[in-house]
Amino acid sequence: MENLWNNLKKEFKNHLDKNGFDRVVLGLSGGLDSAIVALLASEVLGGNNVRAIMMKTKYTSDLSLNIAQKIAKNCKLCYSEIDIDKLIEFETKILENVFGENVKGIVVENLQARVRGQILMAYSNQFGDMVLGCSNKSEIHTGYCTLYGDVCGGLLPIGNIYKSEIFKLAKWLNRNEERLPKEVIDRAPSAELCYNQRDENTLPPYYILDEILMHIVDGKKLQNCFKKELINSVLELNRRSYFKRKQLPPILLL
Repeated sequence: MENLWNNLKKEFKNHLDKNGFDRVVLGLSGGLDSAIVALLASEVLGGNNVRAIMMKTKYTSDLSLNIAQKIAKNCKLCYSEIDIDKLIEFETKILENVFGENVKGIVVENLQARVRGQILMAYSNQFGDMVLGCSNKSEIHTGYCTLYGDVCGGLLPIGNIYKSEIFKLAKWLNRNEERLPKEVIDRAPSAELCYNQRDENTLPPYYILDEILMHIVDGKKLQNCFKKELINSVLELNRRSYFKRKQLPPILLL
């Protein structure tokens, strides 16, 4: 884990230097991925050069808000909170007028991610910060991400790290002191785009998903016996999300 963290910091700095950026902006959701990216950016650039924005909706839990605030305080980030519900409602009404019918649930879910991406890109245009996406390798290779939303920007720093590895990295980072709030490691992963949403409602548990993905993507031998139907379902998710991966920002090679 130490080598992984050091390589992340090195490659992150190299990418920013090559592109002429010394400030970044990201959405701080209260989840583990954005927490890791925020900590990474603050250690490389200093917290005063990291703009972190919590873009809350009616689905955002108090736990997420509390975690985001703790991370911002611990990392000394330039932190702000924006309620984006009115923007979502406004765009939803426009689409319903255009469609002539109520929008589907998936449309509203993706609107939230895209409004957040829109705000982050506006900050980038206004202040010259590079936008950081916070998607991980597990999400990217199953299509569990929103184009022009949570994967917009100039870099996906942890896009080459599986979610199960991110959990291990987070625990390693906290081995001597609480650099990340304990709650952000222990909580069930959720995009919080609708009520009671959990990643595992859509995907297999990450420790299972990642072993199968490592077999499909990296050619590693499966260590456990999984049903053929499960392997095929992950293979299909990977195949159907190829078009998304072709449009992603750069991902750090580790």
